[in-house]
Amino acid sequence: MNNTSYIHVGWLVDGTGRPVQKKVLLKIVDGRFASIEPFSQALGVDPSAVIDLSHCTLVPPLVDSHVHLFMSAASDSRIRKNQLVAGYEELRSVIAQHLHYLFTHGVLTVRDGGDRGGFALKYRSEQGSHPEMVIKTAGRAWHSEGRYGGLIGRYPGTRGIVKAYEEDSEQSDCLKLVMSGLNSLKQYGKETAPQFTAEEVANLVKAAARKGQKVMVHANGQVPVRIAVDAGCHSIEHGFFMGRENLQRMADKGTSWVPTVYTMKAYAENLNPAQEGADLQVIEKNVHHQLKQLQTARELGVEVVLGTDAGSLGVLHGESMVEEMKLFRKAGFSIAEIIRCASLNGSKLLGLEGDGTLTVGSRATFLVSRGAPSQLPRKLSYLEDIYTDGSPSEFYRKNPFKYT
Repeated sequence: MNNTSYIHVGWLVDGTGRPVQKKVLLKIVDGRFASIEPFSQALGVDPSAVIDLSHCTLVPPLVDSHVHLFMSAASDSRIRKNQLVAGYEELRSVIAQHLHYLFTHGVLTVRDGGDRGGFALKYRSEQGSHPEMVIKTAGRAWHSEGRYGGLIGRYPGTRGIVKAYEEDSEQSDCLKLVMSGLNSLKQYGKETAPQFTAEEVANLVKAAARKGQKVMVHANGQVPVRIAVDAGCHSIEHGFFMGRENLQRMADKGTSWVPTVYTMKAYAENLNPAQEGADLQVIEKNVHHQLKQLQTARELGVEVVLGTDAGSLGVLHGESMVEEMKLFRKAGFSIAEIIRCASLNGSKLLGLEGDGTLTVGSRATFLVSRGAPSQLPRKLSYLEDIYTDGSPSEFYRKNPFKYT
């Protein structure tokens, strides 16, 4: 005997990038969408059996494709310094809290971009997954000795990056490679040299393929990005000042881009320039340039994936999804395109086949936002409900969002 339900929805943003559908009837059978049709054409359905969400917008569950679960986004310098040296026992509860923040903002899938001790990987292994979340993690990233990357990973030593990776037993979901330094907060447009050679990166991508892993690359600047794209890496993380030619390469090769624009805006809003030696005008110019690159990426057809770099200064887990979406809107993306970047594109990048859309045959797991799509993304911070496999999430109702 099948389990069938009907829902009358005011607006449906299905995650494919197609225009918003209005006034639709969803038929759900055994936790999957059996039909999606205009409500006016629904025949033979008992009105009393229809769940009324006609005042709401439905969107797919969100994917944050770049977070750091061990980092808190706190502006308190003592907290930020401590989390860089804290051990797993201290960080376990921090990771759990961040996952709760993410979930209650509709982020049901995350990809952790690495930490120095593989803490996110250990948490998932020990705690099991969150009851209604998918947690992917890079474990510990790889960086070159003496270069940026120590807070999120390790360096290969004398073995070389390819051999070190091949001998590594860490059971991560993907390989995180650090190819450049940080984006400068003091000198506009400053680029750093690549951390690894083109040959090393190309051989590393082949080695990752043998392990069945995709390669995500921290890269800013033209040369580090070009090397990563030409080598066949799967996603460029950040990509500040990489330039139009690299964006065209990415469009041609199908390389995904996770632009993390909000990190720069959050720096401008939370940094103390006098203490940090930063230049607010440079930071603001960084944001503007990244928005221009995002506009170009949309024009060229680059596969853009939404990720926040949550855990960076001022980039709160969960809430930062809304802030990143606002910047996508500023760059010219429609709400339907933004939701695609935050659902289907993220699901594809993370290898979650069949997830990311609200279409016939897909799982009936979705977010319920009160009001029309014009109120998105703001209302994603105040979700009406979360449904999993066609039913209201008991976990969400028992564990509503609250700051602690």
